[in-house]
Amino acid sequence: MKTKQETLKVITEQALLPLFFYEDADVSLEVVRTLYRAGVRVIEYTNRGPAALENFKLLTEVANREMPELHVGIGTIKNTRQASDFLDAGAHFIVCPVVDLEIGKLVHEAGLLWIPGCFSPTEINLASQNGAGLIKLFPANLLGPAFMSSIKDLFPGQLFIPTGGVEIEADNISSWFKSGVCGVGMGSKLISKDILMNNDYDTLFTLTEKTFKIISETRLS
Repeated sequence: MKTKQETLKVITEQALLPLFFYEDADVSLEVVRTLYRAGVRVIEYTNRGPAALENFKLLTEVANREMPELHVGIGTIKNTRQASDFLDAGAHFIVCPVVDLEIGKLVHEAGLLWIPGCFSPTEINLASQNGAGLIKLFPANLLGPAFMSSIKDLFPGQLFIPTGGVEIEADNISSWFKSGVCGVGMGSKLISKDILMNNDYDTLFTLTEKTFKIISETRLS
């Protein structure tokens, strides 16, 4: 059992939340193993296809056995039925593209971290008032770091992570951290279709290390 506080600590320390879905369970597992070897200790698998639940069960089973430090969450959760299914499958945290308070209640009752997706100050306020330990700014490529800079003082103490369009580039990542986020979510820019289709785990390992280096240098500057 990994608590809300433990998961939040790992996310803020790692400052990177890799996220992906792939229909092939074996490839999904090798991606997770590669990320873990590169130093990743928290990942988000996404509920983007019919194989997601069965794949997730495999990932959590193997992670518990081989990668005990890994926090495995599930994203793209849009209703309580999906949330219940993945909580039963061993999810350590739940990420949503929207603010659904019933999902939040379910996750809180399980003692786990709820990360709702927000696009406006009204949604952020609603999520914050209902115990969202971390809020996903989504889609981040439309909001941009300037949005984060503009609203952060309205919500003192609230943690934010942008997802969608964050680039593996020093300028882009630096601008997000300077705006006040605690980490960045990274999907296809890190775990690309080419990597998945070609089983190119060496490239994934190298890109992950590069991203960690950029984040580390950004946070030190």
